[in-house]
Amino acid sequence: MIDLTAKQQQLSKIVHDYACRFPLTENGDAQLLQGCYDYMDAFKRVMNNASKVQMDYICQQYPGYYRFAKWMERLAQGIADGVFEVPKDH
Repeated sequence: MIDLTAKQQQLSKIVHDYACRFPLTENGDAQLLQGCYDYMDAFKRVMNNASKVQMDYICQQYPGYYRFAKWMERLAQGIADGVFEVPKDH
């Protein structure tokens, strides 16, 4: 069942609207990443409280959310692979 809560929809739209502010270019991606920290909590709250079916639906309905998710995935992979250095105090 897809039934998203009002909070899931609201948070998904917040992340979507943020990501959609930037063009689908390398420069736009850089701009998105520069301010993404402020939207990570909303992103995480949706992910932690949604089923796989709900996440698939959210990503279809909110392409900006999907774009944000793909960048978070790339960042996480880069950190895991040692491509990005993370300060020890984090």
